[in-house]
Amino acid sequence: MRASSSRKRSLVLLVLGLLPVLAVAAERCERIVATGNPEYPPYLWRDPHNPQQLIGANADLLARIASEIGVRIDVIYTGPWSRAQEEVRNGRIDLVAGAFLTLPRLETMDFVHPAMFVTPSVVWVRYGSSFAYSTWRDLRGHLGGTLVNNSFGQEFDRYAKDNLTLETVPSLTQAYQKLMLERTEYVLYELYPGLALAESMGMTDAVQPLEPPISSEGLYLALSQRSACNEPWLRGQLAKKMTELTAAGVPETLLQRNLERWRSQHPPPATVPNQ
Repeated sequence: MRASSSRKRSLVLLVLGLLPVLAVAAERCERIVATGNPEYPPYLWRDPHNPQQLIGANADLLARIASEIGVRIDVIYTGPWSRAQEEVRNGRIDLVAGAFLTLPRLETMDFVHPAMFVTPSVVWVRYGSSFAYSTWRDLRGHLGGTLVNNSFGQEFDRYAKDNLTLETVPSLTQAYQKLMLERTEYVLYELYPGLALAESMGMTDAVQPLEPPISSEGLYLALSQRSACNEPWLRGQLAKKMTELTAAGVPETLLQRNLERWRSQHPPPATVPNQ
């Protein structure tokens, strides 16, 4: 009887000891849904063969992380960048695959450190424009364009709100078109996506970036605070893998690979569109 009681106590203790492990396992999401800016090559863009999916350096990095932590991460198209952010804020999408850290976003998203990339944002103007620019102050008094809900870092966003006149549109294509029609004098956008889109539109001789950048900000993974998948195990695993992969230089390798991938998929048109 004593031996039987001892075995029962041992079994109870074993089960109690396993409860935290079982609880963590039960909490883990087997599938995480991510989205992002669909007009953001070489970081993200719509797959020409499956337009409901996003591909690019950010998606490849998430695929690498997913395989190493044993979960499935799908990076899907949810509409323009403004809509994608809203889907993450309200929890219908679990993760944004690339966003600058700002105070408003911290109210609805948990950012994963370290950043995937440090991304320069620049002033785009018509090629040959006499637009004089060297500091933020030089943008005052000029009509600029950018994307709806886009950010260039907390400090510049605050300055722009107080001092600049910016018209917003859903896509960079529209922003470039307004620039070429002289409906705006400049466009604010990130350097590499701006170059990639200009190349595919046959506009490399029509628009140019000015120096210096208005900002250089970290591009992060960010989990929706309303996502059922946002739990300590996942946040810890994402941070751990991001630390390992950035130390190994993996993001930069994926960035260069996807820049070539974008160019092969989107060769410039044979003729430059009418300006």
